[in-house]
This record gives sequence, C-alpha cells and structure tokens, in this order.
Amino acid sequence: MGRLLGPIGKMSRREGVPLDENPKNPVKRRPYPPGAHGATQRRGRMSSYGIQLREKQKAKRLYGVMERQFRRYFETASRYKGNTGEMLTRFLELRLDNVVYRLGFAKTRRMSRQMVNHGFFAVNGAKVDIPSFQVSPGDIVTIRVNKEKKPIFQPLEESLKKHTTASWLHLDAAARTGKVASLPEGDDLKQVFDPTLIVEFYSR
Repeated sequence: MGRLLGPIGKMSRREGVPLDENPKNPVKRRPYPPGAHGATQRRGRMSSYGIQLREKQKAKRLYGVMERQFRRYFETASRYKGNTGEMLTRFLELRLDNVVYRLGFAKTRRMSRQMVNHGFFAVNGAKVDIPSFQVSPGDIVTIRVNKEKKPIFQPLEESLKKHTTASWLHLDAAARTGKVASLPEGDDLKQVFDPTLIVEFYSR
C-alpha cells in the first residue's frame, strides 16, 4: 500500500493549516507556501474546484491516505444513509493507525502507522499490522506482550497520564489498553478540513 512521503511541515504550509500536533510545526511561524517566493507569492482568487481540491488534499495528508484509497472511502461513505461527509470522516477516524494515535500510544499519525506496520498492536487479542484496519465499537486495542519493552514505549507511563482521549475512546493508562467505546459523532468529527467540500469535489 502506498503512503504519503515528504516533510509534514512543508505539507502543512502548502495547506495553510497544521497537519500534526507538533507545537513547532513551521506553519505557525511561516503561514505561507514553501519555496523561495512563498512569503511574497500572491494568491489569486481560487475557483470552487480549487477550494474543493485543497480540502481533499488536507484530509488525505492529515490521515496519510493515497488517492485511490481515499476515493474508496468516499464511495463507501456515499452508499450509507445520512451525511456522506460525516461518514467519510468517521471511516478515517476508525482507522487503526488513527486510533493508536488518538489513544496516545504514538505522538503522530505517521509514527502510529509505522508502529502498526511493525506489528506492535493487537485488536481483541489478535495481531493486526494493517494501518487501514477499521475498528468497531467494543474493540480492544493493546500493545502486544512481546513488544511492550521496546524503547519507543518506555515514556508511555508518564505521557498517558497527561493524555486527553477522544470521547469515543476509553483509555486504561495503567494497563496500556484502549477500547472503542462508541462511534465518533458530532464534535468528534470536526477536523481542519470541510468534508462537505470533499463530497462536492467527488460529486462533480
């Protein structure tokens, strides 16, 4: 499966919003496109298509999803009753790599994707090494026993105590386990992109 590469800071500056939780993300200090002429580059009035495209790019880059897979998420979401934009965002939120990140087991989505790829986690006791794996309410996400002593997990004891978990997830910091308590809804689905514009993009 392909993956998005390149500096996340440069991508953030291109989109005009931070695409990770890093307080030092360069877009906060340089809120203009990357490149030698980024600071002086004049932005013309963007067309409706251009605005919709940028929202799609934000979502893809935020979750690290390639175009083919992202379109499949949209096509699946469009088959459900209800708000297609909300369904699309829900599918993205329910990816295992995102859940690992939301639970605080990884500092960034990129890191969580790599950790899942290396087989560090189990869902309901079974090893899962597919970042796009869709979790469901009631699923239990744990660090596999033979991976718990990896250096990458050593700071977790302190960091999990301070971590604020999304309302649809339950974290047991002492046991280093997480549970999908419910489906993400309402404010849980608010992101730096507008899913309505993404729906409009694919509905042209």
